[in-house]
Amino acid sequence: MSAEEVLAALPDRAVLVLYDGVCAMCNGIVRFLLARDPDDRFRFLALQSELGRAVVRARGGDPDEVSTLYVITSPGRAGEKVLVRGRAGIRAMTSAGGAWRLLDALRVLPTFLLDAGYRLIARHRYRIAGRLDACPVPPTEHRHKFL
Repeated sequence: MSAEEVLAALPDRAVLVLYDGVCAMCNGIVRFLLARDPDDRFRFLALQSELGRAVVRARGGDPDEVSTLYVITSPGRAGEKVLVRGRAGIRAMTSAGGAWRLLDALRVLPTFLLDAGYRLIARHRYRIAGRLDACPVPPTEHRHKFL
């Protein structure tokens, strides 16, 4: 099955998060989002995976750049929207709902400023939170959310 066929099979309202699978900070964000997903919208894909690389490549990204967070809304559909770095982070957090929606106010900031902040954190993420030896295996109840 091709990457596009996999994406087209996702639920209509899916929000796909592509993340660095060996970054402890990124995996913490994934766990945070899993805990705030009562509508089963989030799907996750490690950038290091073959499928992750194919999805990034098909959207004009560099599959070797694992420090970039991607959020894709309506993946594989006509209304697909790809967000990267700072904008992706804002979208992921606001999609968690609740008080996290207040972060939507950051959308007024210019992309270059959001991305500068994102790059600063991304550059030091392993030093801040650590690096894992491998992508963790998700808990059984959440495995359907990981591609």
